[in-house]
Amino acid sequence: MGNWVENEGLSIFVVLVWLGLNVFLFWWYYLVYDVPPKFFYTRVLLGRALALARAPAACLNFNCMLILLPVCRNLLSFLRGSSACCSTRIRRQLDRNLTFHKMVAWMIALHTAIHTIAHLFNVEWSVQARVEEKGTLAAVLSGLGDKPHESYVNFYRQTIANPVGGLYVAFTYLAGITGVVITLALILIITSSTKTIRRSYFEVFWYTHHLFVIFFIGLVIHGAGRIVRGQTAESLAEHNPEICYKNFSHWGKNGACPIPQFAGNPPMTWKWVVGPMFLYLCERLVRFWRSQQKVVITKVVIHPFKTIELQMMKKGFKMEVGQYIFVKCPAVSKLEWHPFTLTSAPEEDYFSIHVRIVGDWTEGLFNACGCDKQEFQEAWKLPKIAVDGPFGTASEDVFSYETVMLVGAGIGVTPFASVLKSVWYKYCHDATNLKLKKIYFYWLCRDTHAFEWFADLLQSLEAQMQERNNADFLSYNIYLTGWDETQATHFVMHHEEEKDVITGLKQKTLYGRPNWENEFKTIAGKHPGSRIGVFLCGPEGLADTLNKESISNSEADPRGVHFIFNKENF
Repeated sequence: MGNWVENEGLSIFVVLVWLGLNVFLFWWYYLVYDVPPKFFYTRVLLGRALALARAPAACLNFNCMLILLPVCRNLLSFLRGSSACCSTRIRRQLDRNLTFHKMVAWMIALHTAIHTIAHLFNVEWSVQARVEEKGTLAAVLSGLGDKPHESYVNFYRQTIANPVGGLYVAFTYLAGITGVVITLALILIITSSTKTIRRSYFEVFWYTHHLFVIFFIGLVIHGAGRIVRGQTAESLAEHNPEICYKNFSHWGKNGACPIPQFAGNPPMTWKWVVGPMFLYLCERLVRFWRSQQKVVITKVVIHPFKTIELQMMKKGFKMEVGQYIFVKCPAVSKLEWHPFTLTSAPEEDYFSIHVRIVGDWTEGLFNACGCDKQEFQEAWKLPKIAVDGPFGTASEDVFSYETVMLVGAGIGVTPFASVLKSVWYKYCHDATNLKLKKIYFYWLCRDTHAFEWFADLLQSLEAQMQERNNADFLSYNIYLTGWDETQATHFVMHHEEEKDVITGLKQKTLYGRPNWENEFKTIAGKHPGSRIGVFLCGPEGLADTLNKESISNSEADPRGVHFIFNKENF
């Protein structure tokens, strides 16, 4: 149970608090508009739809306040790097920023749907009340404001019946126009954020996501028309609606109730979102400033498996293991930024990324760097690159554990290249202060070519460990998950050779997929009473498996073994 709390508990606590605040705000503002006499006459016109529109509006304000904070990368990196304000557990929650961002986005979509549907009824009933026959309370209320010294409660002042009247409200009133615009913007943002779109058409995702600017502008001015109106405090003092509504035909006459006066609710959204909007503006200014700093590509290396390595230098650039950067290549696109994990170590005098060619942008970068040409490319012909970052990830905490499991799938091995390089440099100089004592490294790949660019690093690290009589420091298992019959026959014939025929390492390549239950039980047996960090850069299905195994193989006793699961998110 202890490790379940550490792996899941704090995040579940955060989610429960967030859900609880949403429920509280919904219920509180529902009562605010459904019970007090201030909105008695408004409810006569609109019924329960009034409260059902205003309650989700409050939740929208709350969630729109939160939605920008998880994507303030510089703020999160600052908090993550500040040991004074961030414990390990809090840092692990900061690493789940995009998960929280998506949850908040879906909550915004839910409340937008409720708010919109409720207002559709409100508009229909407001228009209907304005054009219905005289003699009813709704008709009298809708007529208020037609004469001097009267204030209206029904925002619809025309006498055009439905459905034209409803369309008139939607496309001529400020609340209607902004409501349509921000709803369409939200639909485009959410539908283009699916995993399929992000992976196959990243440009579509990137451009439509920037509709958030239109969304927030529309959101802030949406309530400026003040169409939701309630009875004023001065009017309530002399006109009790719960009594006076019975004699509505005698309002304003001698000895009767005076005509009620109404005022619109002032806009409140800006108070909720002005703080996060200012922080995000500062975030974008910092990104722009850093993007203007000169970056020099010192080397381009073409690796197998459609992968290129860019080695770069930038004045004042400092990094930690496992961090990532955003890269823009104006020669390919003047606006697009793409995230890449740093594969270099902090000890090196350059920083590098590995880029797998899988889409239009990466293909454009490949060609801009001259990788599609046979001849040698001069340095001055290489494209200009803008870099924003580095930003922190879960892999930064690798050196906080004595024992770690590093699991990479395909190109997901890149953050661990930085970790293993840093370990190698530390061992080359002085490893006495290194807390990390044991690494279990797993790499799962579908194709043999993917191993080639990483094998040199593993060979260097393997040799270094043997020279220092510490060969047990690194245990690595490389799994080939896809192969054909010809390859399998070749591997069997050479299985008895000293070194593996694929990687050139002493550790043989394994075929198929790991039995994770056995792996976790074996490691738990070798390190009783330890906190073991489990770090993954790979697909969601593998993340679910490792998270479940981390929980199920951890002991309830606080003094027992505990697996702490961490996943890369950017």
